[in-house]
Amino acid sequence: MAHRIVVQNVEAGYGAVRVLHGVSLTLNEGETVVLLGANGNGKSTLMKCIMGMIRPTAGEIFLENDGQRTPLVSQTPETIVNMGITLVPEGRRLFPKLTVEENLLLGAYRAPARQEIAPNMRLCFDTFPILQERRRQLAGSLSGGEQQMLAVARALMSHPKILLVDEPSVGLAPIFVSRVIAKIKELQERYGLTVLMAEQNFHQATQIADRGYILVEGKIAFEGHSAAELNTHTLVKQYYLGL
Repeated sequence: MAHRIVVQNVEAGYGAVRVLHGVSLTLNEGETVVLLGANGNGKSTLMKCIMGMIRPTAGEIFLENDGQRTPLVSQTPETIVNMGITLVPEGRRLFPKLTVEENLLLGAYRAPARQEIAPNMRLCFDTFPILQERRRQLAGSLSGGEQQMLAVARALMSHPKILLVDEPSVGLAPIFVSRVIAKIKELQERYGLTVLMAEQNFHQATQIADRGYILVEGKIAFEGHSAAELNTHTLVKQYYLGL
């Protein structure tokens, strides 16, 4: 197996507030794994732990490459990005007074990505043609859906192997939710990306998932080994279908 992320018994929070309680999961090469859960259950906190933005108080996080384990807990976010792991943050976090093209170029700051700016820019514009049309437009003037596309494209400019996507559907009209999530699956299939997506929109997320986890009150309440298992589990019926 070429690469994967392993999270083992992670606990983390903010000051005295504990958010994650012994969370464990794996993300294998070439998979699209979804992390499902309502707002406030710890999905974003886990993403930030993987990226080195929050240091867990217990547990371990590894990047495995051909059996060699590199701990991520002790690494800076910059170092983790240089390992080929990139986050599309919740809320997009663009630079609104810079153009679409300038935002994309800022995504290519790591050394390997700087050498691939032209092909990665073509990849972004092939995936999201509207961004090529808007390349000279200020990011802050884009629609919500276009901004989310730009956030994903900016992450692609870092030339990642592993893409973490945090709540891509937040604040989007339903038509844009389906488009953006479908594009994430297309990227995984066409370019061999490994994707971990945190999402509240169960119906859209399970359409592209190979498998997934349900996070409830900071704990993994269920691991589904397929999208079908997620769809039929009692927790899904309780939290998403009201049954």
